[in-house]
Amino acid sequence: MPAVRQIAALVLASGLIVAACSASGASSTTSAAPGTSIPGPAGAVTVGTASSPTLGTFLTGTKGMTLYTHAGDGTNMSTCTGGCLTAWPPLAVTAGQQPTAGPGVTGHLGSFTRTEGTTQVTYNGWPLYSWPGDAKPGDATGQGVGGFSVATTAVSAPALYSAPAPKGTGTYSY
Repeated sequence: MPAVRQIAALVLASGLIVAACSASGASSTTSAAPGTSIPGPAGAVTVGTASSPTLGTFLTGTKGMTLYTHAGDGTNMSTCTGGCLTAWPPLAVTAGQQPTAGPGVTGHLGSFTRTEGTTQVTYNGWPLYSWPGDAKPGDATGQGVGGFSVATTAVSAPALYSAPAPKGTGTYSY
């Protein structure tokens, strides 16, 4: 795996893998040329990064397309089922494979098996999704749609619940 990262770093340094794209009307840079993906082991998925002035550094999947998280999800748990999965396909790997981190991915990549059997990729515990409404790398047209947000590299693990409020306040959130 270190050899793959070294090769990717060399390619990135040579400027062969950087491409300018547009995200929400702003310019962005992706870690893979438009229409390509970062090579990884057969059956695996590589998660990369892109950046824009409005979104900061965010995660990309196949062919440099923007990845999303859902506010209702929890650690290794998705609330997106049925028609939601049609609108927001999960980023999936072949069973037994693990996702690969491309340049700029600083968090923890993992996966879990969904109830219907798909192995969905996670970033810091958050399930990752794509949005068919994005036409090209750097697009982020799914931002804010139905509780979905662009998956940024700054996202931390979802909270399973928040601690109860101090006694006497009368409010609790779980």
